[in-house]
Amino acid sequence: MNHHLFHRSNPAPHTSAGQQLRHLRQQARLSQLELALLAGLSQRHLSCVETGRAKASPSTLHALLSALGAPLEHCNEVFVAAGYAPRYATSPLDAPELALVHAAIEHILQANNPAPAIVIDSNWDVIDANASTGLLLAMAGVAQQPAAGLNLLQTLLCPGGLGDHLANAQEIRAAAWQRASREASGNPALAERLRDLPAPGNPLQAASTTPVLLTRVDTAQGELRFLSTFTTFGMPLDITVQSLRIEHLIPADPLTRQKMQAAFEQWSAVTA
Repeated sequence: MNHHLFHRSNPAPHTSAGQQLRHLRQQARLSQLELALLAGLSQRHLSCVETGRAKASPSTLHALLSALGAPLEHCNEVFVAAGYAPRYATSPLDAPELALVHAAIEHILQANNPAPAIVIDSNWDVIDANASTGLLLAMAGVAQQPAAGLNLLQTLLCPGGLGDHLANAQEIRAAAWQRASREASGNPALAERLRDLPAPGNPLQAASTTPVLLTRVDTAQGELRFLSTFTTFGMPLDITVQSLRIEHLIPADPLTRQKMQAAFEQWSAVTA
């Protein structure tokens, strides 16, 4: 699994495969020569593919799209535009073929305790969460729990959600909005959701004493501070799998680690 994410906008609909490849290449800020070298073909052939003077084979398309790191749904669009069948499936989350994926996610969630971890999809809907996530929300006094139907953007941006319990709500809301806005350029469903959510104001420009933006949660036991990282699946062959990501909230100081460890041990004793 890879601990990184990237986002690209969709090429314009109803364009040729070559035009879509050129759009993706320009977004990646690669020259034709640079992409040709990465994909193992000549610049002349790539130029002919982009302009429509040559039809790329499925293997050539795969090499180009892999070199560009294109999302799988975009890959399908390029294959269809080139006259080929879609290459990647979109499996339901409960499909038997995703059993290994669910097992891997469950292992990661459990291993992350006593630090919170949640699984979200491309629309920021919470798919799963570990016990520590529920404990943190309870400690913060958040009524919503990480159950099916909870949306991370909604609980951050709307009144009554987790955003109301963040010491640096303005910065976190702005960062979440900016990330979601980038993703929405290639995700119509997410774009529609953003239209229904309150846009945050500009974040405070105060000097930070840390190299990354911390998630600072107000609780009855004091402020808890977390670093946020994401895990995604490496080499996904299914659009649903590629859309999933795990957000880890890693305690950023000894007090936070101690409070989460104590809460988890108490919960484990009660549920044992």
